[in-house]
Amino acid sequence: MTILLAIAIQYEQDVVQARQRTREIAEQLGFDAQDRARLATAVSEIARNAFQYAQNGTVEFSVAGEPQAFLIRIQDRGRGIPHLADVLAGRYTSDTGMGLGIVGTRRLMDLFEIESLPGQGTTVTIGKRLSKRTSSFTDSQLQQIRETVIGRSPENLYQEIQQQNQELLRAMAELRKREEELNQLNQELEDTNRGVVALYAELDEKASSLQQVNDLKTRFLSNMSHEFRTPLNSILSLSRMLLARMDGDLTIEQEKQVTFIQKAASGLSELVNDLLDLAKVEAGKIEVRPSSFEVSELFATLRGMLRPLLVQGSSVTLIVEEAEGIPPLYSDEGKIAQILRNFVSNALKFTEQGEVRVSAVQTDHTITFSVSDTGIGIAPADEERIFEDFMQIDSPLQKQVKGTGLGLPLSRKLAELLGGSISVKSQLGEGSTFTALIPIVYPNATELTTVLQPIASVELTRLPILVVEDHPETLFIYEKHLQQSIYQLIATRTLAQARLALQKLRPAAIMLDILLEGQNGWTFLREIKGDETTRTIPVLVITIVDNEKQALALGADGFLIKPVDRLPLLNKLNRLITENKPQKVLLIDDDPAYRYLVKQLLINTPLSILEAVNGQEGLNLAQREQPNAIVLDLEMPEIGGFDVLKQLQNNSVTQSIPVIIHSSAQLDAEAQSRLAAQSIAIVSKETGSQTTAIAQLQDALVKAGLVLEV
Repeated sequence: MTILLAIAIQYEQDVVQARQRTREIAEQLGFDAQDRARLATAVSEIARNAFQYAQNGTVEFSVAGEPQAFLIRIQDRGRGIPHLADVLAGRYTSDTGMGLGIVGTRRLMDLFEIESLPGQGTTVTIGKRLSKRTSSFTDSQLQQIRETVIGRSPENLYQEIQQQNQELLRAMAELRKREEELNQLNQELEDTNRGVVALYAELDEKASSLQQVNDLKTRFLSNMSHEFRTPLNSILSLSRMLLARMDGDLTIEQEKQVTFIQKAASGLSELVNDLLDLAKVEAGKIEVRPSSFEVSELFATLRGMLRPLLVQGSSVTLIVEEAEGIPPLYSDEGKIAQILRNFVSNALKFTEQGEVRVSAVQTDHTITFSVSDTGIGIAPADEERIFEDFMQIDSPLQKQVKGTGLGLPLSRKLAELLGGSISVKSQLGEGSTFTALIPIVYPNATELTTVLQPIASVELTRLPILVVEDHPETLFIYEKHLQQSIYQLIATRTLAQARLALQKLRPAAIMLDILLEGQNGWTFLREIKGDETTRTIPVLVITIVDNEKQALALGADGFLIKPVDRLPLLNKLNRLITENKPQKVLLIDDDPAYRYLVKQLLINTPLSILEAVNGQEGLNLAQREQPNAIVLDLEMPEIGGFDVLKQLQNNSVTQSIPVIIHSSAQLDAEAQSRLAAQSIAIVSKETGSQTTAIAQLQDALVKAGLVLEV
């Protein structure tokens, strides 16, 4: 931010000077006459309020932001505005007309922010973005503008009145011109309205007829698809029996004939399945079954599923990239897999040599799945036609491959059903890239209501983290990040919900998004840090804009930029909540070699390590030292790990200490499930690589709330 000028408002003529300076600076910044008049009028209204109701104030002119904007900040130390919400809503007007100026100013400006505290005064920040045709001003250019404006002597009151009269005359002429244009438009609208009404009636009639035809087509496709399936399945089953020689051997010619029958039936079965899916989508009867899954797991399944599509000896390579740093999806995994199968199947059909590559990246609140190839490409005129039902583009390869022309239309409808979209970019002779944008969270998911509502009860063994975030996808990601850690997510989507939650509980920390729709996160941050009862709660600001300095200046204890990965988030929370206090880890293991190994793995951390050679000593140390976390072996003499875990949880002093199971014991599914519910993490001693062992143990300790970095 570059401050150009500041004016004190102490006398009536200072209001006039503020108006003059606004117009002069706006002219230097390239604003047209209309915008200069708007800015001058807005500043005059707010400055006059400051003088009239507070008898003093300041007006500060600056240029800030990217793209740059002309900002004016008017501040006073008066009594504040008691009915601010009503004023902004247009429901309150005083006898003097106070309120109309504020509402009018907000309409005239691109940027408007007001803060008023009883007995402390009012601050109004208004502004307009610089014209896109104007290049950004450098610091030296802004300094030159400042010197130019300061060097001008203020106009007298008569000149200012004359200037205002000229602006008023221009505005009246503009209004008269607009009124004439409006009258002309009204006449034209009246002339065409009758025709439009008649046209709508005709369109409604045709739309009704088309809908009936479409319903008949959908029912026909659905019924015929079901009728075809039974005989086709019989043909496929019988052909497999014949090829398996279940009723005797076949001649070479007979085997060839049965193989042709099987291939033809398989192709027809594929067409029937596509028709049935398409009919279900169009009839609105297809069901979305959302669940949480990892993209890496989806890709692992696709690798095995797509391998048979490659012709033996083919010069085409199928590459499925590793999906790294992508959060879990909550959507219909089967339908996403179907979309990608259709993409890959088409790519392999129309690629003679080179590669077909499958990848995924996160973009804001969506995952972008891409399938690119080095095939024949698609002409620009055909890029939209390929999504029409049964459409097949003429090409030399089209005659060599088989297809129904339904894969891409079905894929687009499935993507839209999941709240996403499909697009294609292609170059003839170079290849194509098909892209599916799928939301991280299925928009119509009802199972996520618990994530979007403040939690009524707090688990005694976990620390509550109040999250203020208006995007459900981000809340879902935060919930996954905090799962199986010592922290419990308390989700709120508005500042009102957050304030209500603070009345009911005291969180260990607050995660605050600043850019809340229609709400001011900065005001909430000042409110928290200005209240005696909440100022000591650590506040972690997480937003998409890099304004760390402003956040820390207003009292935030930490700052992260979206998107946030799990380990950085947990590390930051751990550091804020522990306030860098010394932390202790208790190792309970009868094997000195493993105790030594764990100490070596943690040698570069600030943690103090306590050791217990058996279960009883571990229980005594846990009672006396109350460590921040316990690393527990299961197989020990006398008192085993299961008994130690049970006694720890039955003791009110130790029941809240997070426990990490570190054992080489082979666990069945029941034991694994029971331990997962009683501990933070289960880490195996049988890890081949030291790097993996360090990563697993550090990950578990971070989830337990420990700070591992000095």
